[in-house]
Amino acid sequence: MSAGQENHMQCIEVGKVMSDAMDGLSIQDAPKMKPEDFSILKVLGKGGYGKVYQARKVTGRDKGTLFAMKAIKKNTIRDDEKFVEHTMAERHILENVNSPFLCELHYAFQTVDKLYLIMEYISGGDLFARLERVTKFSESAARFYLAEVLLAIQHLHSNGVIYRDLKPDNIMLDQSGHVKLTDFGLCKANLGHDELTDTFCGTIEYMAPEVLEKRQYGRAADYWALGILLYDMLSGCSPFYTSNRKKTMILIKKAEFPMIKNISPEAKSLLRKLIHRNEKTRLGASGMKSHSFFGKTNWLKMEAREVEPPFRPCHIHEEDVSNFDSAFTNMAPEESPCKPECFVQDDDLFAGFDYVRQEDETFKAPLMKKCARNLQASISKNN
Repeated sequence: MSAGQENHMQCIEVGKVMSDAMDGLSIQDAPKMKPEDFSILKVLGKGGYGKVYQARKVTGRDKGTLFAMKAIKKNTIRDDEKFVEHTMAERHILENVNSPFLCELHYAFQTVDKLYLIMEYISGGDLFARLERVTKFSESAARFYLAEVLLAIQHLHSNGVIYRDLKPDNIMLDQSGHVKLTDFGLCKANLGHDELTDTFCGTIEYMAPEVLEKRQYGRAADYWALGILLYDMLSGCSPFYTSNRKKTMILIKKAEFPMIKNISPEAKSLLRKLIHRNEKTRLGASGMKSHSFFGKTNWLKMEAREVEPPFRPCHIHEEDVSNFDSAFTNMAPEESPCKPECFVQDDDLFAGFDYVRQEDETFKAPLMKKCARNLQASISKNN
């Protein structure tokens, strides 16, 4: 046997030993998270089912890291099958997608009364707040944000997920000014390429006609919402907004939208092709990317986040929350206690909720220790 063949055989043997050593390693070997592993600093947001906090990890190898902690009260959702489904969907979608334009999930765990999602902390606030401050964006700024949101939506679609709740409130800006899509509770997952769904959900002003008409719909509903987003960014308001929900729905289903004055022909063309009632001929991802509105966009640089954002959020210090609504950040930074009668003991209802991101040191450290033990045992066995 030649030296090269001998080295090859040794590599195969080492690979087999390493494979045996890694066998059986899973999330079960990672440490279980609990609320006490985090120190709550500020309230970032509040909804009917819980709060979102700025929190710092106080244990483990990632001790000191800032996260966004979403705490959901079990008793507020346990009797509503739809909300349980949405919560579990958000948890699993966050685990299975991987894009620089989507918020990352690091941990998920539960107690007898609450569910916790520990996500990356995105410090720049949301696009809604930014739009409120400046009223409307320039075409170049709108083009940048629309491009990054499109890449986020395209990634979701490629993974069988329809987003269904696109709006400026769900588009966060990181400290550099790049887009991060958040809030995946209304997403529909596990859809084949041409598969449709029919759940009536979303935010009225951004909902496509086929959704409002309670017909079956697919990915095209998200592209309608991208058109509404572009209109909102260029004009400062939604094309069909009224103070009356029913009237807004009628306008979306039947009325022509008023074209924005003083925008380029390319922007007008893209708006018409996205805010287009026939979902079968509505523009999709490839059509958007090749449209003249994006004529000078370098999509490879955009995907690599190498294009300079039009705005960099003010960031005085690491814990600065000035980009968030003061109505929330001025709240007492503490969790609301739940009464014993609110405890949920039904393990099946939230089975599979717990999660530790595999790239995190807190996941790798105990697994590598077990791997080392397995490797040593395997080597001893082979010798």
